[in-house]
Amino acid sequence: MAYVQTLKDLFKRYRRPGDLVFATVFFLFSLVALLSLGTQVAWVAGNELAAQPAFWPTVAVGAMVVCAGFHLAGSLASPRISGRWAEVWIWVRSFEYAAWFMLYVLVVPRAGYLVATVIFAFVLSLRAGYRRSAVLAAMLGGVAVVVIFKGLLGVHVPGGDLYRLLPPGPVRTFLLSYL
Repeated sequence: MAYVQTLKDLFKRYRRPGDLVFATVFFLFSLVALLSLGTQVAWVAGNELAAQPAFWPTVAVGAMVVCAGFHLAGSLASPRISGRWAEVWIWVRSFEYAAWFMLYVLVVPRAGYLVATVIFAFVLSLRAGYRRSAVLAAMLGGVAVVVIFKGLLGVHVPGGDLYRLLPPGPVRTFLLSYL
């Protein structure tokens, strides 16, 4: 059985690419949370310390700041390894899909649920690298989602402005109500 010889061996860190960036961002986030506690929680006169509404959030955020500080200090003390920015770029690229979703949320009230869903299924499947039958399957899946959620389950999604351009009649009413 091998024993740890020194305290340094016990606390040895194995750094990963992007660790310093993550530690810095998390430490800054925890500081912002700590600084905003005054506007988010209240101390009530006459309550015991542990019964204060602000006590446990303050303990939690304080612990988060301390732990994030230790993580940052450990990251600064660890030897540098290559690949940090490649790892950060992977994180940034993942925000692309959040941006696509926000764009989708903005387009649905204008184009309508069906049209926006089919267009975004088409574009995102192409963006993901799919071709031909997979793109068609994604578009049909988009139609199925719209029919199930709005038509069968009755989930209320406002009709698009595009549907309102159609002449009054049963087709327009159907599209506004069910698609």
